[in-house]
Amino acid sequence: MTAVIRTEKLTKSYGSHRGIVDVDLEVQKGEVFGFLGPNGAGKTTTIRTLLDLIRPTSGKAFVFDIESSDDPAAIHRRLGYLPGEFALYDRLTGGQTLEYFGNLRGGVDRAYQARLVERFDLDPSRRFREYSKGNKQKVGLVAALQNKPELLLLDEPTSGLDPLVQQTFFELLRESVKDGGTVFLSSHILSEVERSCDRVAIIREGRIARVDRVDALRDLAHHQVELRFSGDPPAAEFKSLAGVSDVQVEDHTLRLRVLGPITPVVQAAARLGVTDFLSREPSLEETFLAQYGRESAEVE
Repeated sequence: MTAVIRTEKLTKSYGSHRGIVDVDLEVQKGEVFGFLGPNGAGKTTTIRTLLDLIRPTSGKAFVFDIESSDDPAAIHRRLGYLPGEFALYDRLTGGQTLEYFGNLRGGVDRAYQARLVERFDLDPSRRFREYSKGNKQKVGLVAALQNKPELLLLDEPTSGLDPLVQQTFFELLRESVKDGGTVFLSSHILSEVERSCDRVAIIREGRIARVDRVDALRDLAHHQVELRFSGDPPAAEFKSLAGVSDVQVEDHTLRLRVLGPITPVVQAAARLGVTDFLSREPSLEETFLAQYGRESAEVE
């Protein structure tokens, strides 16, 4: 596979303030890659370094096999970017803002631009300063998408969007990938990463903590399991299993938590004559909190 984004020990230091340290990433062509972490973890710093908006203290970043500091203009021509804080000229209308960005790229498909405006239910005649946070975000998303880029770099893209608009946004992401695009999506909202991404990198305190597929990351969290038996539950049999904790007995019901693969519990339950088995799969939010602690995760 072709790596659209690649970093090698990418480091940015702000002196006494935390930046990023030895970030190693590879984002393959055609995937939706989630960049997950609490606010202040280093997500925006990484994106700005990829775009050469800031220069790394050490290490390297490559986009389309071009080192970011060598030819940033060549990189920018092929991507769409939505910053975390999208602010533009207050006196321009939304339509004029989109035209401005379109002209910077030598023109865009006006019919496609109009379809995006319609799908986001955006009024392009209003001035930028009159827009709500959500409508400003819509302008930014249309500007990022309208040139049908090979790579979308999106920093907290659903901020301020209502649920219906978020649904439209995720539909457009899928369409972009279907057309051969790649998406790098930064977020601290775990549910949207779980919903849209193929792989996820978790960044914490400026360092990459883990990179894996979304479904693999769920194995880090506790499953909530409830087992029912016709007689007294054999609690001791389950307490001895690896990863099992918080075993509780109530009448003929056994409740427990399982950290990691649930297969040993399933096999033991089948052997011991379980009459009913309920298991709740952990969300990515529970995974993150279980692995890295509630005090460091800022979740909406």
